[in-house]
Amino acid sequence: MSERLQPGDVAPAFTLPDADGNEVSLADHKGRKVIVYFYPAALTPGCTKQACDFTDNLEVLASAGYDVIGISPDAPEKLAKFREKESLKVTLLADPDKRVTEAYAAYGEKKNYGKTYLGVIRSTIVVDEEGKVSHALYNVRATGHVAKIIKDLGI
Repeated sequence: MSERLQPGDVAPAFTLPDADGNEVSLADHKGRKVIVYFYPAALTPGCTKQACDFTDNLEVLASAGYDVIGISPDAPEKLAKFREKESLKVTLLADPDKRVTEAYAAYGEKKNYGKTYLGVIRSTIVVDEEGKVSHALYNVRATGHVAKIIKDLGI
């Protein structure tokens, strides 16, 4: 398990396929601020709520200079289905081997209904124009999270 990221850390570089199979890298966003959020699974209620919230607030975030990238262990085909079904506008990336998810410390022990297991920890990392972490939020709730980020970022 990776150490949780802290503000000031260099964000781990990544290149992953998007819903259409095109490679997307964090480096592609150099000079822009990026909200990278990790979610457990496409087409599930909490993850749908969160992705729709980001999509609904994309213009507000973009006008403040933020790009939004959602990362899950799903295959690109499932991400495409998710995007189409929910009319999502955020960039969705596939991390089936969880390499990037682990590098961002968004994979680890979770507890649910008294059971402990390994899984994706719903997390949001905000990366500044220089590629450094400005905010690192772990174990976030799907509902109300986007509004909280907008408030925290002073948008």
